[in-house]
Amino acid sequence: MHRSAEWRAASTLALAALLAAGYALTLLVFYPGIMTYDAKYVYEDIGKHMFGDWQSPLMTLVWGWIDPLAPGAASMFLLIATTYWAGFAVLAFAMMRHSPILALLLPVLALLPPAFVFVGIIWRDVFFAAVWLLAAALGYAAAGQRGGERFALQGLALLLCGVGVLLRPNALIAAPFLAAAILWPLRFSLKRTALLFVPVAAAFFALVQIVYYGVLDAARQHPLQSVMVFDLGGISHFAQENQFPVDWTSTEREQLLNGCYRPTEWDIYWRLKPCDFVMQRIEKQEKLFGTAAIPRAWLRAILHHPLAYLEHRAAFLWNFLGGANLTLWVKDIEHLPKDVFPDRPAFAAVRSVHDALKPTPLFRAGMWLLACIFVCALGWRRRDTPEGVFAIGVCGSAAIYVLTFFGAGVASDFRYAYWAVLAALAGAVMTATARAKPRPA
Repeated sequence: MHRSAEWRAASTLALAALLAAGYALTLLVFYPGIMTYDAKYVYEDIGKHMFGDWQSPLMTLVWGWIDPLAPGAASMFLLIATTYWAGFAVLAFAMMRHSPILALLLPVLALLPPAFVFVGIIWRDVFFAAVWLLAAALGYAAAGQRGGERFALQGLALLLCGVGVLLRPNALIAAPFLAAAILWPLRFSLKRTALLFVPVAAAFFALVQIVYYGVLDAARQHPLQSVMVFDLGGISHFAQENQFPVDWTSTEREQLLNGCYRPTEWDIYWRLKPCDFVMQRIEKQEKLFGTAAIPRAWLRAILHHPLAYLEHRAAFLWNFLGGANLTLWVKDIEHLPKDVFPDRPAFAAVRSVHDALKPTPLFRAGMWLLACIFVCALGWRRRDTPEGVFAIGVCGSAAIYVLTFFGAGVASDFRYAYWAVLAALAGAVMTATARAKPRPA
């Protein structure tokens, strides 16, 4: 017993040292964080004292709260990095009671390139994934508690689950899987989850409406219509018939049907030449963007050309899952065309590793979707253990979340699958922990 206690104490100290070293390395490599265009738009809203629903208004609110602590990118970077490492820390220390070896493995996995290279980039997708990792870790930790402590951990985990949905509203369809794992951390029931799926998704949808448009009074900037514009362009291409509620010149029509479409991003119709004439006409000249004309045209196009819609969406999903899409952001948006941290050896080393691995499946969203499905299958055999529940909850939610981009995606960046990366890494360790535990007689 004495030797066992010494081993556990040494393992706990080693775990704390690994986590501290990982956090310190994150600061060394990325501080004060890498500002992206999306992040810049959010930060500018803070100065304008306004909220919009194109990006997450909750992120604007939170960033405004913490900005005085470290103005600019640094405040949000520190929040994301701290949340990221807090998630791995809570999970690892909770695992210590069952498998110290695998608990020590978690901080190492947190440094793997597909996870680590994004921690310093200020994208709400990274923040969202870190928040949901912490939520899932707290839910797992609650399984080892009783009474008030357990309820407190579960309440905080559910709160963070809701924060994730407010950061990424398309996550509301995936949230019931994670919420079920938090509410019932000892055993996963597919029937119970299925019964609660619609009510929980509806509750999260209501949460978005209340917080966005009630509490924060966010301006409606019609982000869903960007999906519709992308779909109208795709259906027009595959059906070889204009689906937009405007008439084009013969040159524009030829370009629209045969020259513009790519299953990569909606920006080709918005800001990329030569096809930016589409949004110029719709938004600037006809002033149709944000009106009922776009949803009507979108619904009519899908009803009249369902196969063209499916072809377009399948092409987009294939590119999203298997294409060599945008991964690490390195541009200094304040000093273009320069890159960030040109004289920092630690960042240069991380970037070199990233560049070497980018052509591999490690930076393909489809690999992490398959990994999550595989982990769910492994966890299903141990769904009567907290570890199995955790694996099913995080990887099930991640798989559903990635698949929501079939209908809601307007860009193919790898960051949109980042939650699947963290879920697969953490879930895989959990399935190994569950398998290592002896089955009860």
